[in-house]
Amino acid sequence: MKKTTLALGLCLALATTASAQKQGGISATVLQQIEKSQGSTAKDKALFNAMASNKIDNFAKNFSNRNTFDTHFSVETAKQSIHDQKSSGRCWMFSSFNVFRSDFARQHADSLTVEFSHDYLFFYDQLEKANLMLQGVIDNAKKPMDDVRVQFFFKSPLNDGGTFCGAADLAPKYGLVPKSVQPETFSAENTSKISSLISSKLREYGLELRKMVADGKKAQAISARKTEMLSTVYRMLAMTMGEPVKFYNETVGRQLAGTFIMVMNDPRRPYHKTYEVEYDRHVYDGTNWKYLNLPMEDIAKLAIASLKDGKKMYSSYDVGKQYDRELGYLDTENYDYASLFSTTFPMDKADRIATYDSGSTHAMTLSAVDLDKNGNPIKWKVENSWGPNNGVQGCLVMSNRWFNEYMFRLVVDKKYVPENLQKEFDQKPVMVMPEDPLFGLDD
Repeated sequence: MKKTTLALGLCLALATTASAQKQGGISATVLQQIEKSQGSTAKDKALFNAMASNKIDNFAKNFSNRNTFDTHFSVETAKQSIHDQKSSGRCWMFSSFNVFRSDFARQHADSLTVEFSHDYLFFYDQLEKANLMLQGVIDNAKKPMDDVRVQFFFKSPLNDGGTFCGAADLAPKYGLVPKSVQPETFSAENTSKISSLISSKLREYGLELRKMVADGKKAQAISARKTEMLSTVYRMLAMTMGEPVKFYNETVGRQLAGTFIMVMNDPRRPYHKTYEVEYDRHVYDGTNWKYLNLPMEDIAKLAIASLKDGKKMYSSYDVGKQYDRELGYLDTENYDYASLFSTTFPMDKADRIATYDSGSTHAMTLSAVDLDKNGNPIKWKVENSWGPNNGVQGCLVMSNRWFNEYMFRLVVDKKYVPENLQKEFDQKPVMVMPEDPLFGLDD
């Protein structure tokens, strides 16, 4: 008993000494101060008992805010069927396809509808991304393994996320086919396993290619070996998604490059400047993600002009913030977390982006806007890809104040972009790194 007491005392003494030597840790004194600052009222105990076995959102939900929700829109594009991306990160493709098939219907006077095969183009998306990774490794093979760009390729060799730029490169190159010709497979709807397996192969192949470069192998030999590696990737994709049908019906009808611009709202950076994200593309010889940074009021004007002409747009958001799943409604006042926890959450959009607290996470198709008598937006509607039974018949409604805080990307046809903004988009872009907190992929 005495030995135990002595040992415990020695441990406490050592801990106290270590704490004194190392500033910045939680010392016993600091812990006591924290504990003393905690309230311990009957109300606190009751709230803990309730929250311990329930969702936080159930207690933070601001029910009075439901009065701000309605489904009327003064400007709305033609309705179309809602799809479901299932357990995959292909929202960027679903949103892009929504735009493509809406354009197709408009071009045919709404007399013909078409459902494109996501499985078909996703096959080539994964093959192209595998090539992008392998060629990127070759291009940077002389850099050390801990170089930030080398780590970029090995950390995430393959993913199912993306942006509209990927669809704009892939669709004209490989065409689109009807869903009836190449329907979804289990692995197309549940991408994690096959993506993980191919990623392992790509990392293995990446090391081999780096060694070939280090050993002084000729470029022709390295290229030939890369083609063999891609053949293995192709077989893995074909076994899980089906080998793509022979292309026979190109429905895009035109090259998309140069017909649209991507605008973003990033309050950390100067507005009316153009930026390009290095290596942020789906196809090695394709288009980097390039955008014009604009204030939200300018972005809203572009979106309204497009919607008034009946044209839907690719757009992306931080969809998890302040989302009332029951209503399918996004508004900054849906949940009052501040009152629940007796604190505040004061960061603005720029601070949230800089600290990884917020960023683009999900692409949806902007399809409607409700305007007041002065033509200013009140709320917006998007076609989502979580199935027709989610939200408002497959769509989500967002207030304009939420739109301003959590909307990030918009792809708009150049015909709706004023000449001065087109000139700004065409200026030499500032190159930014893909590690930036804002430049995650839409999934």
